[in-house]
Amino acid sequence: MPSEVAPVACSAADIVKDPPSLRTLFFAFAKMSLSGFGGVLVFARRAIVEEHRWMTAEEFNETFALCHFLPGPNIVNLSLVFGSRLRGIVGGLAAFTGLLGPPMLLVTGLAAIYAHFGQVDALRRALAGVSCAAVGLLASAVFRMMSPLLKKRDVLGLLVMLAVFAAIGLARLPLPMVLLLAVPLSIAVTYAKLWWAR
Repeated sequence: MPSEVAPVACSAADIVKDPPSLRTLFFAFAKMSLSGFGGVLVFARRAIVEEHRWMTAEEFNETFALCHFLPGPNIVNLSLVFGSRLRGIVGGLAAFTGLLGPPMLLVTGLAAIYAHFGQVDALRRALAGVSCAAVGLLASAVFRMMSPLLKKRDVLGLLVMLAVFAAIGLARLPLPMVLLLAVPLSIAVTYAKLWWAR
């Protein structure tokens, strides 16, 4: 029986040239959101970079980084930015609606069920197990998004990333304060690397 090979991230030459239709954008983001128990980021990256080849891994990381600085949930921002980039404002709305519409209907139904059966011990244990799976999915996304830095052997980029993680995750410093320092630092590091490469 042949083994299934995992899809690999595409290069700039592999990017699909024709933008997807509004219908394709809607259903792609609907599939991501309905698959994304514990978080959609893993499924969004897989669909956009590996499955549909709409972006390279580097472009995805850059777009997702931009979405961190916009108000609102990052993945929702990504749907709007990404859809707008490919099909204009209507594309952004198609991706946004696909991302939020189906799960909203599903969660509304589940909320009604939970309101009635929420105190059942078996359900509480099941939800605790789901939370463990969600942490694993998030860790998987982080490692996949790190791969472009590792492939480029971008030591300075990795050091900035580790410093931000230590500041927010370990030292518990406020996110806005860390970003006010990390953003200019990362821009300065990028310009310094470009200057030294000349």
